[in-house]
Amino acid sequence: MELIEEILKYGRTRAEEVEVYVAESESVSTDLKKKQVENAGGSEGFGIGVRVIDHGRIGVSATSSRDEWRRCVDAAVASAKLAHPQEWKGLPAPAALPDAPAIFDPSLSLDPAWCRKVLEGMLDGVEEHDAAVTGGGASVSRGTITIVNTAGVRYEQARTSAGCSLECIHGQSTGYEFDASCFADEIDPVRVGREAAFFAEQSGGGEEIATGNYDVVLSPIAFAQLLGYVLEPALSGRNVHAGRSWLAGKLGEVCIGEEISIYDDPLDRGLSSTQFDAEGMPARKLTFFDHGELQHYAYDLRTAYRYEAESTGSAVRGGAGGAPAIGVHTLVIDGPRDTVDDERAVYVHDVVGAHTANPLTGDFSVELSNPFIVEDGEFVVPVKGAMYAGNVFALLGEVAALGRKERSVGGAVLPAVRLSGQHLIGR
Repeated sequence: MELIEEILKYGRTRAEEVEVYVAESESVSTDLKKKQVENAGGSEGFGIGVRVIDHGRIGVSATSSRDEWRRCVDAAVASAKLAHPQEWKGLPAPAALPDAPAIFDPSLSLDPAWCRKVLEGMLDGVEEHDAAVTGGGASVSRGTITIVNTAGVRYEQARTSAGCSLECIHGQSTGYEFDASCFADEIDPVRVGREAAFFAEQSGGGEEIATGNYDVVLSPIAFAQLLGYVLEPALSGRNVHAGRSWLAGKLGEVCIGEEISIYDDPLDRGLSSTQFDAEGMPARKLTFFDHGELQHYAYDLRTAYRYEAESTGSAVRGGAGGAPAIGVHTLVIDGPRDTVDDERAVYVHDVVGAHTANPLTGDFSVELSNPFIVEDGEFVVPVKGAMYAGNVFALLGEVAALGRKERSVGGAVLPAVRLSGQHLIGR
């Protein structure tokens, strides 16, 4: 904090307002190559992000060196001089924060022995199937985010994380699975190994399907891919006002299925949950869709000021470098819960190519990864290579059921979802 106060003091002599964002972390990780540990070690991370505002001109800079903070401030000031001025109503002042979400595990220690135990657990899971390990890893980390500004904000938040992943191969088919949580005891390495090996072993061969419409079950992984590349950008106030969102001008309209509600709950138990956003605004639940009706867009301060709106506490950062941007902390979807794989459908474990989806229209065309025919809750037969083409906003209107179980995938907590009448392209 002493260093941060020095930065603020110096920054005040160069600009009207100053914001300092500090990210510190330490971690231990291990990597597998086949069944042998290839790399193991620890690392520390440190970064300072400085943002200055002077007469509506915003400048940012970052450094990973404690000794270079003065040069970092100067660089931020220099970039502000080159920026186009915009409407600016000030950095946030201190406010009452919500209770801290469950994102810190006090029992988590940076112990290589934990990583080794997790690797052994994944390898034990692999033994249940005929598949070879090609790679994987395990890691534990803890970090602290501090945000301070000249308006009086002084916030700090600690976070822990643990995770593991494994990739297997059988013949020409591969399988991949992972687990991640803020709490080490929630990681299930045996399941990760078992499922990675299962998909590798069982995905070979399979039957071809004809091009046509099918009921489809998207796993939480596949569902998160499509939502992350299409829905989240479409909810950004910046994209809405720039005419780059299908949802522009649709507030108050029913845009997706009337039984579906979607919201950002940063106070939920998600990997990206938080008490405050990347600009020091208090975090709060933000309902995007209530029973299909579009109710809110997401705003950071810069976009809110520009378009005479209010910040929704939706600013995020990928680290200390760069400026805050509009994002979603913990995306949650709610609706009718049921079993999703009792009746025959095509199950999709993952998709390839979601990043090519059109965030303006919602259209996508992706390759299915590890697809299976499912029925009566069982994987019946693998599906030989197929494509899935559709529209994310349309599929959210074709939800037949949401699964009863949820899992964390990146910045989302999602169930599997059963969709009616989806267009698949066979070989």
